[in-house]
This record gives sequence, C-alpha cells and structure tokens, in this order.
Amino acid sequence: MPDATAAANAGTDNADGQRTLRCGVVGTGRMGRHHVRKYATLAGSELVGVVDQNAERRAAMADEFGCAAFETEEELIEAGVDAVSIAVPTTWHLKCARPLLNAGVACLIEKPLANTVEEASELADLARSTGATLMVGHIERFNPVILALQRAEREGMAAGGGDAADQSIMPRFVEMHRVSPMTFRSVDVSVVMDMMIHDLDLVLMLMDGIEPTEVQASGVAVLTEHEDVCNARLTFDLPRGKCVANITASRLAMKTERKTRIIGENGYCSIDYAKKSGILIRKMANEMQMQEIREALRSGTDLSDLDYSDLVAIDPLEIDDTDQLEMEISTFLKAVRDGSTPPIDAQAGFAAVRTAQRIMEASRVDW
Repeated sequence: MPDATAAANAGTDNADGQRTLRCGVVGTGRMGRHHVRKYATLAGSELVGVVDQNAERRAAMADEFGCAAFETEEELIEAGVDAVSIAVPTTWHLKCARPLLNAGVACLIEKPLANTVEEASELADLARSTGATLMVGHIERFNPVILALQRAEREGMAAGGGDAADQSIMPRFVEMHRVSPMTFRSVDVSVVMDMMIHDLDLVLMLMDGIEPTEVQASGVAVLTEHEDVCNARLTFDLPRGKCVANITASRLAMKTERKTRIIGENGYCSIDYAKKSGILIRKMANEMQMQEIREALRSGTDLSDLDYSDLVAIDPLEIDDTDQLEMEISTFLKAVRDGSTPPIDAQAGFAAVRTAQRIMEASRVDW
C-alpha cells in the first residue's frame, strides 16, 4: 500500500508553483458530484478517481470527468491519493474515512463530522494519531456574507486603533433562523443534524470555539421519526460575559428563510443568506456624548428631535461573488500542502456534533 505522505511529497508543481495533489471523492450523489467537478477543474489538483457503491453512477461520473471508478476506499488508496472528499450519508462517514485516515490520506468530510459524539471522537482521534489532515465541510463558513462580516470586523478594528475589543461587536445575543419546505432528503436524521448544524458551527465560531454551558431545546417530529422542527436556546459563559443564542430550524416551513441577527455591546449585524445581504451597525458616538445622552434621558429632557442615526455608523456589508465550495476545497488543499491546521478541524467538527446531540437530548426529554 503506498504511503500517502510520500505520494504527496512526490507531487509535481503546477504553473503557480503549487504542489499538485492527487485527489478523489467518496460518494458521487447530490453533493459529491460538485466535489468531483471542483477537483477536476481546480489548479493544483488532479482527480484520480471516485468511489461509489452504485456501479452505474460511479462509471458515469468517471466517464464524464476522465478519472477512474472504484468500488472501495482501499482501491482509491492503492491508486495513490493525497486528499479525498467524503460526501456520503452521515451514518457512513466513519466507515468511509477510517481506512483513508489510517493510510495518512487527508480527508474533507461533509458536515456534520459524524452521526454521534462517539463516532466524531473516533474520527478526531484517528486524525490526531495518524497526523492526517481532517477538515469538516461546514460550508457556511465560506458564505460570502459571513466572509464580509469577518472582513468588516477586521477593518473596523484596524481603523479604530487602541483596544481592538472596543471595535468588535462582542456578541451578547444571537438569533438564527434556518427554515425550508420539506425536500424529503436527509430524513434519516434530525433537522438538528441536517440543517441546524450549519448554524451551530457558525455560533461556535462566533464564541471562539467555546461550547455552551446550558442547553434548552424543544423539538417536534411530524413526518419523520426525528425532529422536523426544533428551537434551541444556548447559553455561553465567555470571558467577556454571558451570551445567549436562540436557534430555530425547520424542514416543514412554507418558505425558505435563512437569517442571522447578532446583537453585541458595540454593534448589531443582520444577515440574510438567501439574499446575500447584510448590514452592520456600530456605535459611533464617543463615551462623553453617550454619557450626556444618558443624563438627558434621566432628567426627562425631550430628545425626540435627536436623530438616532447620527449616533451610529450604518454600513451595508460588501458582499463578494464567492464560490463557497471552491473556497472550501481550496482552503482544504492549502492545509494539506503546508501542513497547517484547517479552519474547521476535527475539534471544531466534534464540538458542533456534541452541541447538536445535547440539543436533541434536551428536546426529547418529554417524548
């Protein structure tokens, strides 16, 4: 069996001076075929082959993109690969990733990392013990709106000078809604693992990876045996104080809506993922001006002529036309090349799964 690390080191350089990585995809369904297309077209990657239990589907994919078709992960490993995307149902993640990680092959595992905390822990331990790169495909991290918010935060802190924390939003309350009509996909898992998991990863990112100290949740199973609708209230104890996140997910809505609102000490942000739009409002008034306003309010002064917008900075987020999947895969391949820790590593994926499991357990107390 070829050593994946040696194979990676033996790779050729492309026109940009990057080491070309030999790549593959396990699972060529709805999401997997997009990974296949990216590896076949991205500079610095060579699509070696695909793995799928469906012989007709894997053959068609291999014919379309000019690669080999394999029945098992072991065959893909034998062909020599450096990096592989795993895009099979969540219940198969551990089974498919185990031989690849044991062979030292880097894995990009579609969200969520695993179906249970135990399986997520085993995947994290495998990556740690073998040294293989493991990244979780929480693609909302690469949503143009989220990238725009992060960029605005960095620019705001740089422009503010002094204590950078004074220029950050510093979340104290987060509200997230992710609802859509029933598609009858991923009905073998709870809506928490199917849809809410996106927002759990985002809120954990906002909390710098700190998991909630308290979880309250209520869920309803309507068409499936799992939660089809769920609301969770998460309380975080942060160094700067408490933060509460209220997250709702439903696959039984009459319309699609994906929105996030972040209320913090120094600002407010509203995001609409579907419209790819957002607005950031920061306190602009200085402390002396704010103190004068508070004193005027305490004394009963009529401030109805004061324009609130003069006290804040209102800026629309500058949204780029980013290809989320391409950025995700490019970030993964960069981590493989330079040996760095990917932004959504095994620990981040594990934290999201553990939080999801806590929500499901809390929502089923009265079932």
